[in-house]
Amino acid sequence: MTPPTIYGVVLNDEASLHTVGPLDAAPYQGAPKAPALYIKPVNTHAASGAQVALPPGADSVEVGATVGLVLGRTASRVSAADAPDCVAGLVLAADLSLPHASYYRPAIREKCFDQSLVLSGVQPLADVAGLTLVTEIDGQQVDSRRLNDLVRPPAQLLAEISDWMTLSSGDVLLVGVRYQAPQARVGSRVRVCCSGLGAIEFTVTADTAGGQA
Repeated sequence: MTPPTIYGVVLNDEASLHTVGPLDAAPYQGAPKAPALYIKPVNTHAASGAQVALPPGADSVEVGATVGLVLGRTASRVSAADAPDCVAGLVLAADLSLPHASYYRPAIREKCFDQSLVLSGVQPLADVAGLTLVTEIDGQQVDSRRLNDLVRPPAQLLAEISDWMTLSSGDVLLVGVRYQAPQARVGSRVRVCCSGLGAIEFTVTADTAGGQA
């Protein structure tokens, strides 16, 4: 069975845009006119309970709590009104990134290391704008995020992407992570939870095999 393709999007919430600041100057020369995407390849996929080993030299990781839209059928040039019909369910996700300051160059090393996307099982559809994501590190709440501040709500996001790229059944579209999300260090136990979607947990460890990329 072919594994799903999982897409993420940056700068899709008001808090991130405020933190990043004006994008009119170099090197960006303007804010994105379409969703700015990245891919979390199959080596990044992990389930709750994972031991996430950071790449050599890294001792902390940003924990981006988000949810993903699980496609139930092909989405190609769908309207925002029809986009929800393409979605079969939601997943709760912890999208992990090594700290980095710029979106100008693709953050391959920072976002695509092994097990850097911890996912729940597929959950029933819910109103994404009404969801609150809570991040805990070592038993302490470090962040609470309402998903009512998305620049492009899920239906609009899926419609705009499908206008130029086909998404297939089983693919997952993460609705966006906050810029400079809370950081967990080596040895931390992390939990991300959301009422209605359950919780995912994982432990951050150091690379011991020298094989992480």
